[in-house]
Amino acid sequence: MDIDETMLPGVGIRYEFTTRHGDRMGLIAYRDGKVDLLCYDPDDPDVSTMIGRLDRVEADAVAELLGAPRIVERFADLTKEIPGLLTEKVRLDEESPYASEPLGDTRCRTRTGASIVAIVRGDDVIASPSPDELLLAGDRLVVIGTADGVAEVRELLGAH
Repeated sequence: MDIDETMLPGVGIRYEFTTRHGDRMGLIAYRDGKVDLLCYDPDDPDVSTMIGRLDRVEADAVAELLGAPRIVERFADLTKEIPGLLTEKVRLDEESPYASEPLGDTRCRTRTGASIVAIVRGDDVIASPSPDELLLAGDRLVVIGTADGVAEVRELLGAH
């Protein structure tokens, strides 16, 4: 899908795209974090209707709802395309030395060559977690790497 990006000086950025079904959609991402959702008139591409406005928190929540599950799916698809690359969910147990510790403390990628690319916590997905993200007992960590690297992550975290 092609996305047209237009800078709006002093305002933010307007993104426009056409869906597979032919709907012309857009959004304006304001500098303060607000987002306007737009739908364009099929007969006149210069006429749009605002569907709704999201504040910064709402925009972040919608982005996570739309993006996070797809990121996990894309990593799974990627492992099918690249021989030797594996994606696996590793459950963090209460006994793990890293339960209630920041992700960065694991030094996972440096020590194993594998990366924790997402955290599944209940129904929530934290995509691309920051090093400051606390790991909680019961988290399912999406790990990508070689089979050996993933096994080393499992061992490092004391996970099952």
